[in-house]
Amino acid sequence: MTEWGWLRRICGKEGCEAEEVAGSALIVEAACDSACHLIFALRFSALLLSCSNLHKSYPLADGSVPALRGVDLRIDQPGFYAIMGASGSGKSTLLHLLATLDRPDQGTITLQSKSGELSLHSLSEREATIFRRKQIGIVFQQFNLIPTLTAQENIELPGLLDGDEPGKLRARSAELLERLGISQRATHRPDALSGGEQQRVAIARALLYSPPLLLADEPTGNLDSASSAKLWGLLAEIAREQNLLVLMVTHEPAAAAYCRKVFVLQDGRMKASIDVELEGLDAGGVATRYQQLVAAAD
Repeated sequence: MTEWGWLRRICGKEGCEAEEVAGSALIVEAACDSACHLIFALRFSALLLSCSNLHKSYPLADGSVPALRGVDLRIDQPGFYAIMGASGSGKSTLLHLLATLDRPDQGTITLQSKSGELSLHSLSEREATIFRRKQIGIVFQQFNLIPTLTAQENIELPGLLDGDEPGKLRARSAELLERLGISQRATHRPDALSGGEQQRVAIARALLYSPPLLLADEPTGNLDSASSAKLWGLLAEIAREQNLLVLMVTHEPAAAAYCRKVFVLQDGRMKASIDVELEGLDAGGVATRYQQLVAAAD
């Protein structure tokens, strides 16, 4: 993978002449406005993701309910990682904050390289939208495919909405369909695809712009065990082959066993981590270690 430095981001606004230039900053005069100046592209082999003292609560009629209570997290190598916890532990809330879909009440979220850092928690709504468009891939439990579009058209849709050249999008979607093993299903609509195939289309769509960070929220929640295992293996392969940081939320030890490391979240707090790769754990081993950590925390 080519090592890229910190690059100024083209904002995508019509008429903006800002460009990404490998290894150098955007000429500021080319940017269309101040927001365009603030957006960076992340294209480097050593992505470091960290968050510190994250708090998030949601209002209720008679008060509020805390979802996160001072979460710290640090990942300093590409690879496949998991956040594991029971229902209600705050897993999805944390992922949404990392994806810039929501903002923390308190705390910081940063992406870093040796050349600099970007504070995701301080981006405005517009800046976050511009950044997320091409720099973060997101895969949800629900496939969120457009039912009237084919698999290939669903993959290309974000690029078409962004005004990208259709020919380049078609070449990229064909490449992704081939890599994910569903090229023969390119012209099929979602209702003609299995659950596993639909989720592969959703992953391909998330990878359209080769983002350095891929976030997956219970991506196999609607799949059978065989399809789930194939998808976990695929995510691990993609992380390894493309030098991506893939972070998945799950409650399943079988899923976590495919990861390098598992971060255990309980009651909105990060309790500990399990080094799956170093300890050579299978699904049973992950389950045992998880139960030990949760019991110790109690």
